[in-house]
Amino acid sequence: MFTKILHVWHGWFFALFLFCAALVFSNIFHWIIFRVLRRKQDKDGTPESRGLGFGLQRYLARPARAIFVLTCFFLVEPGLPIPARYHNDVRQALAILFVLSLGWFATGVVYVVQNIFLRRYDLSSTDNIQARRVHTQFSLFRRFVISMIVIVTVAGCLWTFHDDRLWKAGTGLLASAGVASLILATAAKSTASNFLAGLQIALTEPIRIDDVVIVQGEWGKIEEITSSYVVVRIWDLRRLIVPLSYFIENSFQNWTRQSSDILGTAFLYVDYAIPVEPLRKKLLEICQASPLWDGKVCGLQVTDIKEHTMEIRCLVSNRNAGDNFDLRCIIREKMMEFIRESYPQYFPRTRFASLPDPDRSQSETVEKFTTPIQKAS
Repeated sequence: MFTKILHVWHGWFFALFLFCAALVFSNIFHWIIFRVLRRKQDKDGTPESRGLGFGLQRYLARPARAIFVLTCFFLVEPGLPIPARYHNDVRQALAILFVLSLGWFATGVVYVVQNIFLRRYDLSSTDNIQARRVHTQFSLFRRFVISMIVIVTVAGCLWTFHDDRLWKAGTGLLASAGVASLILATAAKSTASNFLAGLQIALTEPIRIDDVVIVQGEWGKIEEITSSYVVVRIWDLRRLIVPLSYFIENSFQNWTRQSSDILGTAFLYVDYAIPVEPLRKKLLEICQASPLWDGKVCGLQVTDIKEHTMEIRCLVSNRNAGDNFDLRCIIREKMMEFIRESYPQYFPRTRFASLPDPDRSQSETVEKFTTPIQKAS
């Protein structure tokens, strides 16, 4: 009985066997290769930065599996009990899927190549200008290359049809694309300007990844540069989305254009009579005790005499803007504490003078007094 059933269904059973064999073989082959790479990555570190992996498991595992499976299906497809009139349709579908898998694989290769080159450029280092430059350029060119891969993949899918009628229709469509391009250029003016601005930013580098900028009055860092906009991470963790063309057409501040070193000021407003030299020594003491100071610039100067106060500027240098902001806050706190403990009488004061009393003799002296004002910068 079993032999009779097997004889009746041997065609479909053999087809099922070929299908399962192709699926199992492709998955086993894929598992062996990427298992070896995964072990190597676990020994050497993260696949993003070290080891032979360079992100192979992350970016290439799935497209590689799809290619293996489709290749095996191509090999077993002639043996499947499919009616002759459907063989071409099945092969056409497999060819399209294979081309799409190759495009997927090529996109993963772009990311792997990026990891190979960027692993030597660490954005977390103190002097990371070169790293920011390379990361920015690769980020923009990666999107450009992926766009080209998508176009080539679509063209490859069309090429698999081998149909003259399709190519003739495509020729007519290409001929009419001239008029359509004018309409699209008018409608997508901002998109085109952002695309060209992206190429200009990649070449001239007015901004780079992790640059400290002030845009529209907001202080933040360049977190991401896409093909159409820039993401600025503001100090309070908000995100400012700015079109790429803004950085070409408008002025903005870039605090890390040439280097991350920066000078910062902290202003003190005190009474005219306060001695300046002890304040200058105290500022140097504060800077030397802080790991945020880079040891280059530490100065205190009287920069202005206002109507009621004397302005004292504390100028310090730091390795980056974040350290500079923190050190200036510490200087304000410590300097005001020093003045409060050592020279409390020299906080800002407002001076008054009494008018002479006409009923008193001219020989009487004019009474003068001062009133302290609780004012701190």
